[in-house]
Amino acid sequence: MFTVKVIESSTGKPAYYKKVAVGFNGIFRGFSKDQYTDRNGEAHFSEDNGEGTIYVQGQRVYEGHIEGRKIVYI
Repeated sequence: MFTVKVIESSTGKPAYYKKVAVGFNGIFRGFSKDQYTDRNGEAHFSEDNGEGTIYVQGQRVYEGHIEGRKIVYI
């Protein structure tokens, strides 16, 4: 399990109701189910930690190891 926290870079405030998806590295992992951020800017995923790419509103915002809470800025 892990959480992606999305912050608006122009205001520093949490981004509400943004679509977040994760594409995992590896032949068998594929993509997560889309999640939407809550009022705290957080999208919660039940998938296992690992290497991958985070997308917010279809735009790539992070590549690398994903675990715990990953904060990204848009």
